[in-house]
Amino acid sequence: MKTYKVREELRDIDREALKSYPEFLQHLLFHRGLRSEEAAEEFLFPHYENGTHDPYLMKDMEKAVKRIMKAIDNDEKTIIFSDFDADGIPGAVVLHDFFKKIGYNNFENYIPDRHNEGYGLNVDAITKFKELGATLLITIDCGISNFKEVEKANEFGIDVIITDHHLPHKKLPAAYAIINSKQEDCDYPFKMLCGAGVVFKLVQAILKKKRFSIKEGMEKWYLDMVGFATLSDMVPLHGENRIFAHYGLMVLRKSPRLGLLELLRRADINPRNLSEDDISFSLTPKINAASRMGSPHSAFELFKTNDQVRAKELSEDLFKLNDERKGVVAAMLKEMRKVIEKREIGEVIVLGNPKWRPGVLGLAANNLADEYQKPVFLWGREGSGLLKGSGRSNGLIDLSVLLKEVNPEIISDYGGHAFAGGFTVVIDKVHLLEEELNRAYEKTKMVTVLSENFVDKKLSMNEVNWELYKLIAKLAPYGEGNPKPMFLFEGAKIKTMKQFGKTANHLELMFENEKGKKIKAIGFFMNEGSFSKPMKAGQKIDLVATFEKSNFRNFPELRLRIVDIL
Repeated sequence: MKTYKVREELRDIDREALKSYPEFLQHLLFHRGLRSEEAAEEFLFPHYENGTHDPYLMKDMEKAVKRIMKAIDNDEKTIIFSDFDADGIPGAVVLHDFFKKIGYNNFENYIPDRHNEGYGLNVDAITKFKELGATLLITIDCGISNFKEVEKANEFGIDVIITDHHLPHKKLPAAYAIINSKQEDCDYPFKMLCGAGVVFKLVQAILKKKRFSIKEGMEKWYLDMVGFATLSDMVPLHGENRIFAHYGLMVLRKSPRLGLLELLRRADINPRNLSEDDISFSLTPKINAASRMGSPHSAFELFKTNDQVRAKELSEDLFKLNDERKGVVAAMLKEMRKVIEKREIGEVIVLGNPKWRPGVLGLAANNLADEYQKPVFLWGREGSGLLKGSGRSNGLIDLSVLLKEVNPEIISDYGGHAFAGGFTVVIDKVHLLEEELNRAYEKTKMVTVLSENFVDKKLSMNEVNWELYKLIAKLAPYGEGNPKPMFLFEGAKIKTMKQFGKTANHLELMFENEKGKKIKAIGFFMNEGSFSKPMKAGQKIDLVATFEKSNFRNFPELRLRIVDIL
């Protein structure tokens, strides 16, 4: 059972620097570390011109731009090589659309097959590019770890420009240029851009050299893809990322992209009301389903097509693939739970099967980590024969620290962050994996406890109103590094309780305020058994929830979203 701490009320001295804002907003800002008028202003009112940095502060940017300009001037063959996820694909669309806009057409987009080629560059693909006569290769959201592949490109006379945002090793590939603000000697002030964000900085830099008849500021239209990727890739939503997410949502709500509009129509989302939740929970899974269950080119083509019929076909395909993905994950989870019930499980859940698809294991691991409140590591076999896996933290241990402790003779490669990671298992040592991960957990569990669960404030049902919602909404868009404010409603009496949805798998609780006004609280994929205590109508509970505005059937409704019931 999770425990929660309510954040302390502000002292008068704390309020002084934020006195121009309402007291409720002061409280939320202060506890997000925004403790000066200037910091609060910058956060609440993102400004594109003032808040984005000079792209030429990035190491190798000048070199990369000159090489690309040379390729454009000489009509050289260029390959854009991107990752297959909801960061790499939008990033690929940004560069594709930009090159088309400026009249440069001698390029091809290449997205590797997740199952047969895996993540990042590969030698077979490099060989294909040589046969195509390519002389320039630009990576998006990958490449920083591809040493031998870059060497092979160099041998073939192909210059490689790496654009990436993943943490570099101490040694770097011998690329022509590397654009990654996480390089130790890179002076760029913001280090947490997603892959599409890095590509957008490259476009900004090219336009600073030459406008190509593109009017000043028109590049902001590419922020629909940058914003989509920023919200999908779970990068921290502060600094430039907050600006890209904020303006990205503005552009997405006006986007002329036929494929995106079809995707929204199919998902029953009004573009004008598009939110970060719609992207994270509804659209991103469809884009990722393309590479997990089919071809990532379907998602790429969806974003760039100008054909209405094709847009509809691709949208339908992605929905079907996502439904197929759900079925595969559900079947895997059923199988995994049976194994867990039969076996004695240690502090870490470790399961694997060569028949499991590595591309969907992260989704299954998320479910199991939530359900069993233990770190989870799952592995399966890729089309290439490698054993690949995904790990998820239960929120109490830093996965990246744990993986550092694992014997490299058992896990040959890994990456990720505190809550999620991917890894490669040495095939003839896979039988040692469970024991080794439990050993690493025991060694690291006392030093890697993550942050506590905080509730922003205690509220009553009388305070659930549009005025308070409007203050809370000033903090949007929400995401990594800027979570939705959570509130504790103590002793809230359940008026009615029911399950809803096509398969009755969602929970609705109804409350009343002192004036008899009904307050609805919903929990998707929840039921009365989802919590540590039984519930029934007439019972008083302690509810942890966030505020949300529902636009179902274009009717605005203020409601609560259930986080937990204590």
